[in-house]
Amino acid sequence: MFHLGPLTVYSYGLMMALGFLAADYVIRLECVRRGFDPEYSSSIVIVAAVTALVGARVYAILDDLPTYLADPRSMIFSGSGFVFYGGMIGGILGAYLVSRWYRIGFAVTMDMCGMALAVGQAIGRIGCQLSGDGDWGLPSTMPWAMAYPRAIVGWNSETVLKLDEHYRLVSGFFPGVRVHPAPVYETILYLGVFAILWSMRKTAHPAGRLMCWYLLLAGAARFLVEFVRINPRVFYMFSEAQLIAFAMMVVGCVGLILTREKDQAEGGQQPGDKDQPPAMDAARA
Repeated sequence: MFHLGPLTVYSYGLMMALGFLAADYVIRLECVRRGFDPEYSSSIVIVAAVTALVGARVYAILDDLPTYLADPRSMIFSGSGFVFYGGMIGGILGAYLVSRWYRIGFAVTMDMCGMALAVGQAIGRIGCQLSGDGDWGLPSTMPWAMAYPRAIVGWNSETVLKLDEHYRLVSGFFPGVRVHPAPVYETILYLGVFAILWSMRKTAHPAGRLMCWYLLLAGAARFLVEFVRINPRVFYMFSEAQLIAFAMMVVGCVGLILTREKDQAEGGQQPGDKDQPPAMDAARA
């Protein structure tokens, strides 16, 4: 995007940073509303950011192990190769560790993180769109289809792909080709997920229920977008990301059922926003 002396500011890195800042702001607002120490949000975001980047890197390495074994230095020194699902696993682990340190319920923490994840993903996909990192979709003739001639991964027969009749990726490049702007689709969908979760946050519900809704809605969003993305199909017409997204949806549905049964067993008495004095005192300590 621009240079600051020897420092180059890239669009994807800028959007990723803004995504973390937005996530921090969302969690901070919830901490204030729930009566927790506002600094809890920064602790979560900082630790989760580190563990998420590590998780995203480890997932990418395991997913393409032969390539990295052929060039071991690229495991550490390459600036590419980060996978969101690995980052989500790492981020959840980091959030768990922080919640244990502050003695604040993990389920409550996950409710706040679900909203933060959604807005962070939405902003992060803007970075994918601006940089042209290959997250676009299949060739399309839709009015909003677009080209990425300045994509950082290149705009050629190796990066513009389509599916053949056996759901295998083959070159789909030709002069003037346009594709589905999949990052735009995801940005819109994740903003929708955030809006839904944000509107639900003040409704009385068992702890952890908002995170279950996040898993269901975000999983559904990714599952749908994958139909037009250029990821390899690993099971019939489904990509690896779709299988993981489907698992997220299943876990979310099971969680919603379990939290509903818990709610009914407790006679519909929902915990309030500030009904955890021990946690609040621990956070302030």
